[in-house]
Amino acid sequence: MTVEELLTKYATGERNFAGINLTEANLSGVNLSGANLKGANLSVANLSGANLSKTNLTGAKLNIARLSGAHLGGANLTDADLNVAYLVRVDLKRATLTGAKLIRAELIRAELSGANLSGANLSGATLTEATLRGANLSQANLRGANLSGTSLTGANLEQANLQGADLSRADLSGADLRGTELRQANLTQAILSGADLSGVNLRWAILSGCNLRWADLSDAKLSGADLSRADLCQANLLNASLVHADLSNAYLIRADWIGADLTGATLTGAKLHAVSRLGIKTEGMICKWVDLSPNGDHSQIYWLNPGGGTQEFFHSSLPTVRIVIDAPLDQGAHFALAATYYQITQQYPGLSEPPTIEVNSRRTTLAFKMDSDDKLFATAYVAIIPFNDAAITQKNLIALMKMIQSHDAGNLNVKESKHVQHSSKALNQAISKVDQIKISNSFPKIGASINFFQIPTQMILINSRDQRLSVYHHQAFGKRLIKKYDPNNSTAGKLVESSKLSQTNLSNVLDFIKGFHNIDV
Repeated sequence: MTVEELLTKYATGERNFAGINLTEANLSGVNLSGANLKGANLSVANLSGANLSKTNLTGAKLNIARLSGAHLGGANLTDADLNVAYLVRVDLKRATLTGAKLIRAELIRAELSGANLSGANLSGATLTEATLRGANLSQANLRGANLSGTSLTGANLEQANLQGADLSRADLSGADLRGTELRQANLTQAILSGADLSGVNLRWAILSGCNLRWADLSDAKLSGADLSRADLCQANLLNASLVHADLSNAYLIRADWIGADLTGATLTGAKLHAVSRLGIKTEGMICKWVDLSPNGDHSQIYWLNPGGGTQEFFHSSLPTVRIVIDAPLDQGAHFALAATYYQITQQYPGLSEPPTIEVNSRRTTLAFKMDSDDKLFATAYVAIIPFNDAAITQKNLIALMKMIQSHDAGNLNVKESKHVQHSSKALNQAISKVDQIKISNSFPKIGASINFFQIPTQMILINSRDQRLSVYHHQAFGKRLIKKYDPNNSTAGKLVESSKLSQTNLSNVLDFIKGFHNIDV
């Protein structure tokens, strides 16, 4: 069929041209809107400026075709071949390109907003300054593609392959990039504010000057990445790998990076106002100074001492209250435990973070992690409430605090004494809250009838230097299988009065306080 015959039939109302062969044909400027061109061979054809809106081009061959300025809005190009096609300024708004092949295609300034490109192959394609707002690119192959200056706001790029792609100055704000491959990609000055990059592979990627405000980078792989001068304010970097990453002069104000691995990373000049310095790995970190000012304006510069400065400023451990119960957790006890702690948090929000729970065939371990050493005694006092050992454990905590206070002068420096004051104040507030909880009618004894809460326990406090302090260890702990434990006949061991404590015990307790992380610098 010739071009003239095609246009004549189209003019008379015919729309079905499935399988037509018009290779190298000149169809520039023609109107074939709504036509059925399924399986058509239009390779090397000239379709510049043609109106192909809402056409069915499923499985069509358009290799090396010229489609610059063509209108393909709403067209169906599922599984179509567009390799090396010239699609400059083409309109593909809301078009379906699922599984389409666009290898090395030219899509400069193309309009692809709302288009479905899931599973499409765009490797080596050029999409500079193209518009792909809200486009679906999930599982698409964009390896080595040029997307510089492209608008991808709100786009779905989940599990797409963008290895080595150029995304410099691209706008990916609010985009879904979960599980995306971005290794060695260039994201210089790209906008990724609010984007979901959880679990993304960004190893050796260039993110210099990138806007990552409020972005989710939890569990992301950023080893060797260049994040110099990047804006990571309020970003989620929980458990991210930043090994040997360059974060020099990066904005990390109010970022959350607990559990992040910054081994060998460069952090000189980073803005770290309101950022936790606990729970991150910093071995071999390079950092001469950091900016602690609220606005990152260099008004509060803190210089780190050469050698051990990073260890003094950052700590790898989170302060933890550990309660070990000498029995495995069953379903009933698990429910009661969750319900009880929920009731407690209504009165004491300081315990709002749920504990991590480890269970084996013999024991259950509850670990309450926090962002400050000064909260250890207070958290411990409240966390033990559900258990039968609560009263004696709480008594021991109070005795320990009194012992520390009575031996403070001359044994602790100014900063360490301040930790004692803060810890004591927090503990007193917890005692007051616990007294209110005990008399509150809204706090039922959910676990009172469950044996799990009557089982012997032990409590250990762990500070940010990973130093441990034993608060309580029931004398029947670990022995209940030898002789049946009866809580009603318990003769639980008590902490001896502070005046009778040996010098070794006192030294251990004071060393524990000295290990508290200094937040005032």
